Amino acid sequence: MIAVRTLRIAAVVEAASLALLLANLLTVHARPLSGLLGPLHGTAYLVVIASTWMLPSASTAGARWRALVPGVGGLLVVRGVEARADASDRSTRGVDERRD
Repeated sequence: MIAVRTLRIAAVVEAASLALLLANLLTVHARPLSGLLGPLHGTAYLVVIASTWMLPSASTAGARWRALVPGVGGLLVVRGVEARADASDRSTRGVDERRD
């Protein structure tokens, strides 16, 4: 659960920092802002990749490859992991209900 939360936070930070970097590049191109956001984005990107590789529910090759997409890859992985968790919850709830 902690790994999924870490992945979700890192994915949002990665996407937001990339959007801010691109907005800065297209507008004023302030070097101090680039100097702050660049390493932040790079670190969040690496955390997304490492978290995805360590997460058992993202063990499919597709999830691991999606994590390598800068900006949106982490968000795609989080979406897939949560969808898998919801599907497994639904399937186990159905089994429990049949037992009663």
